[in-house]
Amino acid sequence: MAKYARAACWQECVRRTPPRRSTSLDPYLEYLRQRWEQGEHTATVLHQEIVAKGYGGHYQRVKMAIAPLRRGLPIDTPRERPPSPRQVARWITTTPPKRGLHPTEALRRLLEHCPELDQTHTLVGQFAAMLDACDAAPLPAWLDQLAASGLSALASLAKAIREDQPAVVQGITTPFNSGANEGRITDLKLQKRIMAGRAGVPLLRHRVVLMAHLRRRYP
Repeated sequence: MAKYARAACWQECVRRTPPRRSTSLDPYLEYLRQRWEQGEHTATVLHQEIVAKGYGGHYQRVKMAIAPLRRGLPIDTPRERPPSPRQVARWITTTPPKRGLHPTEALRRLLEHCPELDQTHTLVGQFAAMLDACDAAPLPAWLDQLAASGLSALASLAKAIREDQPAVVQGITTPFNSGANEGRITDLKLQKRIMAGRAGVPLLRHRVVLMAHLRRRYP
């Protein structure tokens, strides 16, 4: 139940289909495809025909196997595991040269089939360009695009940024940020969870100091 309580959209609640595995039906897939092209679209009849040829599986498996044919897809196309929302978010926010070949191709296919995601990808790229150039001049027009996108999440983001716009402008145009402090806080929380309450403050302090020393030595 916690999974559904944390979900931000319905896609996060969908059970992901694992990649296709070989089955006892595989030797008969070509025959099913041929019979489909000949005009036989009844799963019961097709099941009876391949049973006569030696197939020992259930009718339901034949029905599922010919389902792609009803949608105009190849019968034996392996199904690729869909990416999680977290993976897609990481692909979008990663600099293209650092993305890798497979994520780049997978993201391209996703953008082709989802105009909303394509729009989000474009807007993220525009904001990244502002950060790279340290130029906040396009920010007001960019916020207008977010508000007019028709996507509630982006419109909500635009509203939140406008409420603290001067600080966002400073973050874009100056080299100063709270990244170092956020990193120290993350280190502290990580060490606390690793220890799981089994040691006192002296050991926690020692480990935090050691972590800070390692960060300075290996930036």
